[in-house]
Amino acid sequence: MKSKIFNNKTKHKHELLYKIWSDFSENKIAVVALCIFLVILFVAVFASLISPTDPYDLSTVTIMNARLAPMEEDFSGTIYWLGTDGAGRDMLSAIFYGLRISLSVGVLSGMFALIVGAFFGISAAYFGGRYETIVMRIVDIQLSFPSILVALIILAAFGKGIEKTILALVLVQWAYYARTARASALVESRKEYVDAARCLSLGNLRIMLNHILPNCIPPLIVVGTLQTAHAISLEATLSFLGLGLPQTKPSLGLLIGNGFEFVHTGDYWISIFPGIALLITIVSINLVGDQLRDMFNPRLKK
Repeated sequence: MKSKIFNNKTKHKHELLYKIWSDFSENKIAVVALCIFLVILFVAVFASLISPTDPYDLSTVTIMNARLAPMEEDFSGTIYWLGTDGAGRDMLSAIFYGLRISLSVGVLSGMFALIVGAFFGISAAYFGGRYETIVMRIVDIQLSFPSILVALIILAAFGKGIEKTILALVLVQWAYYARTARASALVESRKEYVDAARCLSLGNLRIMLNHILPNCIPPLIVVGTLQTAHAISLEATLSFLGLGLPQTKPSLGLLIGNGFEFVHTGDYWISIFPGIALLITIVSINLVGDQLRDMFNPRLKK
């Protein structure tokens, strides 16, 4: 009997995954974007293994190789496919390592912001009253300020650092998740299964986590995808301005900032290639997020 129930659950999961992929694959552009993002993710995770060199190992970097053009060789015959920067570091390897930092900051900040925002959004919809009013007014005030301005103020107050950058991005983004979670939780909290859970004297936290939260996940996934791309671009902006990550943790934004001074001298590749990598990353995530939004939009379902 247990084996039959387990097989039915497994079959249901497989059917659900197949339906999700079938709906997602209707948009060929989104499929291509997903493939590109998976390649970028692979490069970021295994950057230390697939990079031609370690761009931040001082024993392998020499100033004699500074500002080599793409496809140019150094004295030892090594070809630098994307050239080198002003310090002699291989740009291809630097971009691989920069992708790792940028994606790590974007994903981690998105996860923490999702947890904080979902908690306050669902609890505000569940408890209502004065608590909901206070939480949503804080959200409204938060969303009334430009994200870049809030992040600049936070980093100017606390200084540089990867942890401080993640904290700034969480404080900037949590309100988006809170508003989305509240909107979904308001609908779910009025349904009969929530009333039944209350009649069974289940705890409020258990009802919110085990019953309401699972039904709020689809819109949160969509917002999370788009906000991850926003977090990556915002971190790149902060690092470009010199207020984000330190030189020891170079992201794509910091690479663009380091090469900006060489743009007018003709050494375009130092800044352009990291910019192209950042553009492709953000666009691919946004295209996937747009398709997920269309999939989970009940008004567009046939």
